[in-house]
Amino acid sequence: MTFHTSEIKNKSFLVTGGAGFIGSNIVEYLIRNGAKKVRVLDNLSNGFMVNIEPYLNLPDFEFIDGDITNPENCANACKGIDLVSHQAALGSVPRSIANPQVTHAANVTGFLNMLVAARDAGVERFVYASSSSVYGDITDSPKVESRIGNALSPYAVSKRTDELYASVFAMNYGMKIIGLRYFNVFGPRQDPSGPYAAVIPLFMDAILNNKEVWINGNGEQTRDFTFVMNAVQANILSLFTSNDDAYNKIYNVAVSDSISVNNLFREIGAIAGKEVKPGYRDERPGDVRSSLADISLAKKHIGYNPVIKLKEGLEITFKWFRETY
Repeated sequence: MTFHTSEIKNKSFLVTGGAGFIGSNIVEYLIRNGAKKVRVLDNLSNGFMVNIEPYLNLPDFEFIDGDITNPENCANACKGIDLVSHQAALGSVPRSIANPQVTHAANVTGFLNMLVAARDAGVERFVYASSSSVYGDITDSPKVESRIGNALSPYAVSKRTDELYASVFAMNYGMKIIGLRYFNVFGPRQDPSGPYAAVIPLFMDAILNNKEVWINGNGEQTRDFTFVMNAVQANILSLFTSNDDAYNKIYNVAVSDSISVNNLFREIGAIAGKEVKPGYRDERPGDVRSSLADISLAKKHIGYNPVIKLKEGLEITFKWFRETY
């Protein structure tokens, strides 16, 4: 699948967090489609060298082992760059509740450092990852970009702060900035290990390796799970759009279809050909109850069209997990 114009061969890209889950999928797309240069800035706190190892010896690829909380690292990474895809962040609502200062440092201070570096380097466009967590306690369904509720976690606060900074930088410095509110992105390269792993890799790893499976709450909470290639599509379209009305806006990146966590687990079990009974435990603080996106704004302004729906994405992901773990 291709989502770009022929300009890709004439452009230099920086992908922050490019050794991570979503970032490395963006990197792979750019390299496979002949980008002039792809540079990755990553401190490897969430990313893994194995994700970018195939590209390390390519003449059009560069890896910088650096941290977005370091302004000098950000400035060096932006030199000679045309387009920035900013994916570096510390995810996870529970992690942010356990350590809000670390989340703020990476997601707010790091984001501001990158905006300043991109501004000073004169980059043409800055596309960044936000999150559906900014919708907070609003009960509207589906979620539309113009209406948000009260934040429920430090992580949500950090991502909303990014959106406000982006708007102010666009207004005051004439930057072309686009934000993408991801809804529960999943797919190959998503790490199932650690205390803050996401639900789909956790389920798949547990089913494949006969581990105990836990569901938080009663499992009837719903999510708009989004296959990673749809997130890649949204990033590429945002980086290359020629629609002047697309800039300096925030877009939902989802499929606009939701499923309960219980039914998600059953779907994965069916794909695996296993019947496994999960255990249940207390709800996690800061979690939203339901999540469903309206994606009409992204369709209108950047031409976003999520071509891989949940079942196909789960099948692709499970095949990857079976071969990897």
